[in-house]
Amino acid sequence: MTKTKFAVLVGALFITTSFQASATSLLQAYELARANDPTFRGAKADLAAGKEYEAMGKAGLLPNVQYSFGKSKNKGETVSPFLGKLVETDQDYSSASKGVSLRQPLFNLDAYARYKQGVAQTKFSESQFDARGSDLIIRLVTAFADANYALDQIKLFTAQRDALIELRNVNTRLFEKGEGTKTDMLETQAKLEVAEATILEANDALETARSTLSSIVGVELPNIDRLSDQFKPQILEGSFEEWKKIAIDNNPEIQAGRHNIEIAEQEIAKNRAGHMPRVELNASYNHGLSESISTRNQDNNIRSLGFQLVIPLYTGGYVNASTKQAIAHRDKAKADFDAALAKLTVEVKKQYGATKSSVARVEALQKTVKAAELLVEATKQSIKGGVRINADLLNAEQQLMTAKRDLASARYNYLLSYMKLRVAAGTVSYDDVKLVSSYFVPDA
Repeated sequence: MTKTKFAVLVGALFITTSFQASATSLLQAYELARANDPTFRGAKADLAAGKEYEAMGKAGLLPNVQYSFGKSKNKGETVSPFLGKLVETDQDYSSASKGVSLRQPLFNLDAYARYKQGVAQTKFSESQFDARGSDLIIRLVTAFADANYALDQIKLFTAQRDALIELRNVNTRLFEKGEGTKTDMLETQAKLEVAEATILEANDALETARSTLSSIVGVELPNIDRLSDQFKPQILEGSFEEWKKIAIDNNPEIQAGRHNIEIAEQEIAKNRAGHMPRVELNASYNHGLSESISTRNQDNNIRSLGFQLVIPLYTGGYVNASTKQAIAHRDKAKADFDAALAKLTVEVKKQYGATKSSVARVEALQKTVKAAELLVEATKQSIKGGVRINADLLNAEQQLMTAKRDLASARYNYLLSYMKLRVAAGTVSYDDVKLVSSYFVPDA
């Protein structure tokens, strides 16, 4: 086991044991996800394989050296006339040979194109890995936010259920005193039963969210940090055009598209090289002992140095056909790049607008929650004074719950939109995960 793998294992074990005793932060979940997420592990394997393309392409430009060794026993006979008769003579002998040969390309456009294509393929793999790393961040933050939102839902629905239970008790006492109505009791009971069913649905949603999160981090997370009540969205800096330019320059999928076009261009160059001459330097050293009957019992050392020129004349039309095919693949790569660029522009605009609007929406919903809380308190006082009725309080409680639910959703939507914008711009990093993680705190 390498030191790096051992360090990752120790870190994962430390994080695993620590979250069992306390809530897991988003940053801890991210470290676990980088070590355990199957998709990301596959991306690391793809990157390791992709890095070899450059070395493979470069190999065609470097010397090719071979060593050969051979040893054999030869049995034969020679028939020759002697004094009018045919005389047979045994020719049994051992032979051996060994040698070293070297071939160095001097002019080979095919090998050069393969090298440049290998470089582009390695860069393509690196860009794809960056894109999958960004995708891991978004999947993790989304799953973490969904689990938090599900917990918020349960908390809100439970509070609503408890309030309805208290209201039902109040209605029962009033009815027993002759001050309440049967309608109020039935109305509250109906709302309570709906609230109980809603809590069951919310628990199912929580289990689904936790399962999704666990599938990414590789372990069960019984407790996670919760979004701080003090969290306030930050105003987004920069114009849409600025974010768009950053995205075009840095988005890993766009960079991968550029490298894909370069790969296709070098494929064209490789095929066109089929018509080009090739020149290579050849050098060899051979030592032979009794390599043939004519050199029996002779010890030969042969050194040679020279070059070879190969000029392709006719390949049955293969070069022309393969070149045309490569050009078509290049054109498709360019079309795919244009489509990806258009898709990126839409995504940046979408997330930029969502992030900007989320700030205003959170601020507005915070005011709505405060107003709804005041309305609930005012309604309770009005009921005591005989001005309002049971249904008014139920409506006020429902408005408060809806406002709190919408506020929670808006806050998570802001975080996700912000992170998706950073991903689209190609600037998301560990520091962004660290920043978002700081917005979450252990549940009190």
